[in-house]
Amino acid sequence: MMALLGRLAGPRCSSWRCLGVILRRTHSQTFTPVQRDGARQVARGGRLLTGYSHAQSRGQHTEGADPVEVDVKRLEGEDDGIVEVLMCRHKARNALGHVFLSQMKELVSTLSGDSVVRVIVFRSLVPGVFCAGADLKERALMNNSESDLFVHGLRSLMTQIASLPMPTIAAIDGFALGGGLELALACDLRTAAYSAQMGLIETTRGLLPGAGGSQRLPRVVGITRAKELIFTGKRVGGQTALEMGLINRAVEQNQTGDAAYREALCLAREILPQASVVPYFFHSSSDARSWQGQSGSHVKKWTTDSTTHTHSETHACVAVPVSD
Repeated sequence: MMALLGRLAGPRCSSWRCLGVILRRTHSQTFTPVQRDGARQVARGGRLLTGYSHAQSRGQHTEGADPVEVDVKRLEGEDDGIVEVLMCRHKARNALGHVFLSQMKELVSTLSGDSVVRVIVFRSLVPGVFCAGADLKERALMNNSESDLFVHGLRSLMTQIASLPMPTIAAIDGFALGGGLELALACDLRTAAYSAQMGLIETTRGLLPGAGGSQRLPRVVGITRAKELIFTGKRVGGQTALEMGLINRAVEQNQTGDAAYREALCLAREILPQASVVPYFFHSSSDARSWQGQSGSHVKKWTTDSTTHTHSETHACVAVPVSD
């Protein structure tokens, strides 16, 4: 699959339209699903994380309902005010598909207006993966209009996350590639295991980041480093990401595979006593929230050849999931 994309990527095959054609031919080879045995990981330090469950509140798991791909846990006791957003699309490595997108947008919208929430931690319950990017199997079934709408929805979700009035932390315990890294970049802070892999890898597939990464990455690591990472599609590990400022904290991975989450939880606890004043900072600061809704039209000058791309094609590019 990767070899085929590499041969065909080029000036005339750099849009979602061309990728869709390729994917239809290789549809059955795109993924090897990750199998998972058992219940969701809701234990921390031997103590069950009790509290509100988004899926339970909606009365999910009826036979015709969508599977729960994004859930929520509210911590209690000394951690009251910390909320965990749980990404749990096990069979597709948290790929950004329609159901995942819909559930995440609904949840983020709910949390946005909840005054009890002080800090939010975005984490994955899928071992070895934070978020693998866009769901290309779903993309292969979309026409051009549908893919444009889907990309717009992804971009809207990232803006929603970035606009949350409380501090947000992404806990990266595995792959965060393409749209997965864009989701992490939409958070205020990021922790990662040294073994994690991060990158905006779209250009290696003849695409461009389409969900805000081309805007947020330069503001985190600087324009020169961002150009290098986007132009080369390079992946970086936790140590390199820490050195360039892509993440705030890096830790050695543990046996349970959740070291970045545990570090994010420590960070959330440090923030919690001051969390009530954070929204005032964001409302008055010219930094964090003021640019989140910008369109990113200036990115066109990096890559757009008017003879081979339309405006829609240039911007309708999202992440490619990790594959075996």
